[in-house]
Amino acid sequence: MDILDIIDKKENGEKLTKEELKYVIDGYLNGSIKDYQMASLLTEIDLLGLSEEETINLTDIMLHSGEILDLNFDNIVDKHSTGGVGDKTTIVLAPLVASLRVKVAKMSGRGLGHTGGTIDKLESIKGFKTAMSLDAFKNQVDKIGIALVGGMGNLVPADKEIYALRDVTGTVDSIPLIASSIMSKKLASGASSIVIDLKVGSGALVNNLDEAKELAHLMVKIGKNNNKKTACVLTNMNEPLGYAVGNSIEVIEAINTLKGDGPEDLTDLVIKLGSLMVSMGLNISEKQAEEKVKENLYNGKGYEKMLEWVKAQGGDINDIPLAKHSKEIIIQTDGYISSINALEIGKLSRKLGAGRLTKDDEIDLTVGIILNHKVGEYVKKGETLATIFYNEKKITEEEVLSCFNFSEKPVEKPKLIIDTIK
Repeated sequence: MDILDIIDKKENGEKLTKEELKYVIDGYLNGSIKDYQMASLLTEIDLLGLSEEETINLTDIMLHSGEILDLNFDNIVDKHSTGGVGDKTTIVLAPLVASLRVKVAKMSGRGLGHTGGTIDKLESIKGFKTAMSLDAFKNQVDKIGIALVGGMGNLVPADKEIYALRDVTGTVDSIPLIASSIMSKKLASGASSIVIDLKVGSGALVNNLDEAKELAHLMVKIGKNNNKKTACVLTNMNEPLGYAVGNSIEVIEAINTLKGDGPEDLTDLVIKLGSLMVSMGLNISEKQAEEKVKENLYNGKGYEKMLEWVKAQGGDINDIPLAKHSKEIIIQTDGYISSINALEIGKLSRKLGAGRLTKDDEIDLTVGIILNHKVGEYVKKGETLATIFYNEKKITEEEVLSCFNFSEKPVEKPKLIIDTIK
């Protein structure tokens, strides 16, 4: 077997066998297959795709490239988001679901993009520890029903190596490579059920709805093939989720949401994802689960669980610093907001220092942008459109204003939940 023959085979549009895919993954991990050779194969996969069978086989090979956690709990439900602008959903969702006796044992990552990942955001809480031993992780899940940490153990090393190469070869948006990357990590992390929030739109990894549906069906099939209850919710990412885009400011918005005072879109998404997670975890109908989720969102039990969780991981929820400076951006016209460019808002937040361009970049957890209005709302000249929180790095008023479009006629609010695939 030879890597050049395998590249040629894929270039000719032929299917790769499981043995050939394993040869590639093993060879790349042990160094016998070089970066430029793997990059060439990834490019062909990006151009020509993989069949469903090839993708399932690739996922299985990646899954078994490292450890697979056995957490010894029956009702652990994991949630994954494909990432978006203002996406602080996990910080609300995890304690809310845990307050309903569904265990959440989650490993999250750092962000490489507009803002930090969930781990970065949690580290904006003073003292919050995002690393612990596997035994400590299991004990905390057993004791309070929730633990959330960064990477643990040697899970899916193949994905770590391949993703780093995908990032610099322009193959991040390949549907089969996305599916195998996400599902190999979720399957390795020990959950019995998986709920995926698949973002679709200008501020998302996938901006084409047909491709998003293809990806969703593929991930659900991979999950079921591995005897995991799996559901995928397609959600709109053509405007930021909630109002806050940053790190510490998103944590504060998440806390307010758990107090029952969050943005409408974030609250609706939490209820939808939470209902699926609780339904799977307790083996009840989604309607019954939704009633339970809403009850604990508004009676304070979800917030109480968050306090317990943050304290268990060493954090002080009353100590979340913000940037030294803030500046209000004033609306220049009357009208309805017809669109907000989520991607550009994300880029501006990163320009302030809230995100990374490379994995080694230091980020400023205290900066970001808070929107005052969403698509469909009527605004008047002289009102505050957004507030910038900044330290040394700055953005201009014109840059923020350019992210918004206005209409004289009423504009319908965008639909948040596009579809659910089980």
